[in-house]
Amino acid sequence: MTAELVRGQNHLLDRTRVEIRVAAGGPVVAGVTLGDAQGRLSGVEAVAHPGAPRRTGIEVPRQAAAEHRIAVDLDALPAAVHRVSVLLALPSTTGALPTFGAAAAPSVAVTGLDGTALARYTLTGLDAESAVVAVELYRRQGAWKVRAVGQGYAGGLPAMLHDQGLPQAAELAAEIEQAVGLGQARAVPAPAPVAAGRSERPVTGPAAPPAGDRPSPAPRTASDDPAASAHGAGVAHRAGPTAEQTAASETGAASPTPPAAGPVDYRHPRRRSAPAPPDPAPSPAATPSTPATVPAAADGPAQPVAGDAAGWSMEERLYNQVWGMFEDLARSVAAYRSAADFAASRMEQELDEALADPRNRLGAAADVTRATARDRHATLVTQARAALDRDLGQLVAESQVVEPALPPAFARWDSPVWHGYQAPQERPMALRLGDLHLPEVLDLRIPMLVRLPLERGLWIDSGPAALVHGGPDPEREVGRRELGSALTDGPPDEAELGRLAMETAVAIAARLLAVHPPGDFAVQVIDPAGTAAPALAPLVESGALPALPVPGAQGVASVLEGLTRRVDLVQMAVRHRAADSLPPDLDPAEQLLIVHDFPHGFDDRALTRLRYLADEGPAVGVHLLMVADRARTREYGPVLDPLWRSLLRITPVPDAHLADPWVGHAWTYEPPLAPAGSQVVRQVLGQLAAARRTP
Repeated sequence: MTAELVRGQNHLLDRTRVEIRVAAGGPVVAGVTLGDAQGRLSGVEAVAHPGAPRRTGIEVPRQAAAEHRIAVDLDALPAAVHRVSVLLALPSTTGALPTFGAAAAPSVAVTGLDGTALARYTLTGLDAESAVVAVELYRRQGAWKVRAVGQGYAGGLPAMLHDQGLPQAAELAAEIEQAVGLGQARAVPAPAPVAAGRSERPVTGPAAPPAGDRPSPAPRTASDDPAASAHGAGVAHRAGPTAEQTAASETGAASPTPPAAGPVDYRHPRRRSAPAPPDPAPSPAATPSTPATVPAAADGPAQPVAGDAAGWSMEERLYNQVWGMFEDLARSVAAYRSAADFAASRMEQELDEALADPRNRLGAAADVTRATARDRHATLVTQARAALDRDLGQLVAESQVVEPALPPAFARWDSPVWHGYQAPQERPMALRLGDLHLPEVLDLRIPMLVRLPLERGLWIDSGPAALVHGGPDPEREVGRRELGSALTDGPPDEAELGRLAMETAVAIAARLLAVHPPGDFAVQVIDPAGTAAPALAPLVESGALPALPVPGAQGVASVLEGLTRRVDLVQMAVRHRAADSLPPDLDPAEQLLIVHDFPHGFDDRALTRLRYLADEGPAVGVHLLMVADRARTREYGPVLDPLWRSLLRITPVPDAHLADPWVGHAWTYEPPLAPAGSQVVRQVLGQLAAARRTP
């Protein structure tokens, strides 16, 4: 199965002879740098480019083109090479793209020699950059992995090569440009653009959700490139007078200012959020060879349809439709916020200009000036809110159609689909990890879907810090009323947060068990203090957890030792293509390790093993779910910071902490808890246990 990567994720390669296939929205120059363990280059001989396309183990194309294939033989590389970085740059020839943000986001796929895709990465979030490090293949403990990088450079090739430690960066960049300009690398035009409506929207990867992983991933932020920081991150800025940057996951070309006439179009460039206006009536001169478009029906816009997106299966179409809804909501709200900010700044500017002279600050004329500026501000905000309400109405209608059609893996616990649950025969492509919403529309929830298998562990914050980034009070109260567990009045105390955090962990574990075929997924728990027994009851009663975890340091050590051994053995089997040689006592099922009340009961050795599992486990089917108070873990100093940063933080109560670098939103996350008093989790786990017992 192809691994869909987001920025920063890695994937283990099971072969050493691969192809790297590049697809872009215009001609690009492809190159490769061969770096040491720190990524530094020994000299110009460590760079393969159109002017010098062959290096030991590497061959790159000689031309700029919209599509490339790069041949890589990792076994043939010199022993000093530990990193193989794939570079993409825009040529300076006439008609070439000025920046990566002016066309669709490029994508990179690592494939076998037979064309089998091993990993794929779409470089979202690029804007003013003209060069980018797309992916890197790196050597770790004798095995090769691919990592999605996506680091862009507004300074182009010289800045990118200089960042990799090449002293002759400017000279080599000029040599590459000269090779392209002299015809040694003739540019191949990009394929003709295809209009992509809702049903033609390309397949998207994990989102991200907003970065926390948004949950996604983390697309490049303005801070990654000083030259890009001046451009901001608001999607609406491409649609309105304060245009700055698009936020769509599939970047499309757009004018930085609106057209001279006509209303501003805030719609996603690759997804129709509202029906297209009908064409004017055909003229009498129309002929059969030039038919006119049939006008839209008079009874209003077309009704939304579940599965109205690109994909090979209904599951994939629904997955893409959900992320299309997420993109539309992000874009519409960003447009509204940008318009409101523009209206406020315009009012302040008008007032400053009109009242700059102290003699005009009093009297009837001053009052009229102030009233006129405020009325104009109110008019602009009202118009922006009307456009937002129109888009939100369409999205709410779509959500009402899509939500009931979602399969169990994508559905809420209160969905009727769980009442007809049957153990699946294969793993789904994604899992619902909760809901996302914005304060502008509290009644619209977008499912937060993460791709399976999980490439990133989870951290459920059980301490008071879970409320530090909380949203407005009305928004939080709406979310609290919809939580699956009863909450006391007022903010939850530390004990209640801890209980809710463990209930959230069990709900996520139950979902993972329910969406995998029986026997393909297992759960293990570390609970040094033995306080998680009430929350673990559904897992124990159904047999998903054979027994309550052993308390104390002994229980911590035994579980970590067993999982570390499993990771080591599976890694060696994959590296040597000897899966049949695994010990018979090794459980082949994917493993979810729930760590409760971390770091209680952990010594230095246990911490080292835990970090090892977080880094190496996901690639071989061992996933981490931490239940911990972030403030308490700070007592260990910076040793746990890499672990904290590597996990996706979620909260047991609604909290606006998921930062979206596309448009600068802070999305409110709601945990996937079952309704209060519901037995749906126990019923689903019971059916899964019965399916395991059935031969």
